Amino acid sequence: MKTYCPPADKSITIRALLFGAIAAGNSRVENPLICADTEAALACLEALGVRHSPDGNAILIEGRGLNGLKMPAGPLDAGESGALARLLAGLLAAQPFPSVLSGRGTLLGRPMAGTADALTKIGARINTAGGFLPFTLKPALIKGGSVSGVTSAQVKSALLLAGLYAVRPVQIRQAAATRDHSERLLSLLGARLTTDGKRLILEAGPLTARPVTVPGDISSAAPFIAAALLAGTPLRVTGCGLNPLRLGFIAALRRMGAKINIKTDRGFPEPAGEIEVLPSKLKAVKIKPAEITAMIDEVPLLAVLAGAAKGNTVIGGAGALRGKESDRVESTLALLAALGVKAACKSGSLTVTGAKKFSAKAAADTFDDHRIAMAAAAARAACPGLKIRNPGCVNKSYPGFWKDFRKVFSFSS
Repeated sequence: MKTYCPPADKSITIRALLFGAIAAGNSRVENPLICADTEAALACLEALGVRHSPDGNAILIEGRGLNGLKMPAGPLDAGESGALARLLAGLLAAQPFPSVLSGRGTLLGRPMAGTADALTKIGARINTAGGFLPFTLKPALIKGGSVSGVTSAQVKSALLLAGLYAVRPVQIRQAAATRDHSERLLSLLGARLTTDGKRLILEAGPLTARPVTVPGDISSAAPFIAAALLAGTPLRVTGCGLNPLRLGFIAALRRMGAKINIKTDRGFPEPAGEIEVLPSKLKAVKIKPAEITAMIDEVPLLAVLAGAAKGNTVIGGAGALRGKESDRVESTLALLAALGVKAACKSGSLTVTGAKKFSAKAAADTFDDHRIAMAAAAARAACPGLKIRNPGCVNKSYPGFWKDFRKVFSFSS
């Protein structure tokens, strides 16, 4: 059985860096992910007066406390990271100085009005470029209060960051439970936070630095899991994050007939352990819209696997994929077409006709989207002749992806 250890989780790394910057004391972030998105986070923190340094396989963050950030000399550049941009918006909204938050490339075309609107409800003053970056943030009293209908973990995290400075508690009601990395880290750092999963209440107050170990990224492991199933290759994934709110992809695969075993080794603040994947025959499945949030990054991979499964798979709620690095509905459909798989999206549901042998009908375009590139890589397990345009876009989240992929599956990029 082949063994694979995924790189550190990007979502948790970004949060650990930002929370450590406003904690009292120095934070040690063990096993951080170093990629374009996390490097952008470090550059933004440096512009805000936060010193950091490498220490072996760790980053040391000199915490400035809630009130120790300084006004940046110019606009903060979130690179192409939507997570970083949204979290920074929450942090900057509560500062006593004005700031400008911008980004580059595809991020400038991604809708950000939902973040600004949610923060405005608790007192933030944000001017947007027609609902897009750049944001111009002005000093404001974060008054707190209630925000309902939150559907994004990133928007939720922005509200929590601003809520650390609020006059009154911030209450967040989610439309459905979203990934809870922020809540877990904030609780570790001593935040006064209570939650029942869908409703969160945060009272303002300081954070205390604590060491954080970042587990492997389930979203980075997902292409390897998909490729193993397509190739019929047994695979053991080690050191992988097993947050229950990130396991929607695994749950869907099990319903499709995939033989997958999970063993949890540690549980706080983030569960982690092993995933064992065994050769399996896959069948079609129906995904409800409410399930999408737990597998949002893995839907292109699920669609590829659906193309090789018996029957027609229906993925509801696929419209949530349109505002990512690419329009992931259209880019996923294009990838499936390149494999000779019939698929269509109507009324927000993606239907994939399965039980077909892949054939390289055309080169797969990544649309400069790392998740599409990884889905195309997985597809090559069943279609080695597939050519992939701009495979280097994986560097956004996983610089060593192709090296690791070749090591496990002997495929080239």
